Amino acid sequence: MGVLNVTPDSFSDGHKYLAVDSAVEHGLAMSRSGADIVDVGGESTRPGADRVSEREELARVLPVVRALVESGVRVSIDTTRAGVAAAAVGVGATVINDVSGGLADPRMPRAAAEAGVTYVAMHWRAPSRHMQDHAVYADVVEDVRAALSRRMDALVDAGVDQARIVLDPGLGFAKDAAHNWALLRGLHRIIDLGRPVLVGASRKSFLGRAAAASEGVLPEAHERDRLTAAVTALAADAGAACVRVHDVRSSRDAVTVAAAWHGRT
Repeated sequence: MGVLNVTPDSFSDGHKYLAVDSAVEHGLAMSRSGADIVDVGGESTRPGADRVSEREELARVLPVVRALVESGVRVSIDTTRAGVAAAAVGVGATVINDVSGGLADPRMPRAAAEAGVTYVAMHWRAPSRHMQDHAVYADVVEDVRAALSRRMDALVDAGVDQARIVLDPGLGFAKDAAHNWALLRGLHRIIDLGRPVLVGASRKSFLGRAAAASEGVLPEAHERDRLTAAVTALAADAGAACVRVHDVRSSRDAVTVAAAWHGRT
């Protein structure tokens, strides 16, 4: 899954793809590089980010989603709003990627059920502006696993087809670096819930801090793609179904290597 942020304030690539033409070209480039899905988002979810209006979010994403779909690209809409999700599905998106797992907008579970598309439910505790205040766990792997299991039950009760649910442990969302590493080491416990698992570690600060511990220099966000690719290979080996990344080619190569290691190519 290639990341396409149509925002001015995303942590890694804010401002780069605000114009529709540049966003569409970047989405097409990711598709050519091997992205199976291009994930279009119009609202930053970085720690501390403020919300934008639904009207602004729609204005940012719909032209991009429509153009990519018309070019034959499979598109995911990255949103917590039911109205944005429904509108994006209406112009051809086939995946809803909701970082709140249906908690930010109570209309979302029903909208996802009615849309009948794949729904990614991420572990979430609070809006971006305050989420790091909630990074407290007894056992982060088991706590996240239990929360995702409850969300899956709630979504199914709302009419979402369980076969269309994908789970995401939510690296970096109300989690510190130690929590993120624990979740990656314990990924099998999330996979044990019986649904495909999406991992979103791309360019995140906990990767940069790991590199800084050995190199002595904290790499900038755009310099963390090699670190992301290492996580991609390990996540693929652990059984993750998908990774959400900024640099598609390096992670696509990592998946290929992981498959070859197990004789699957």
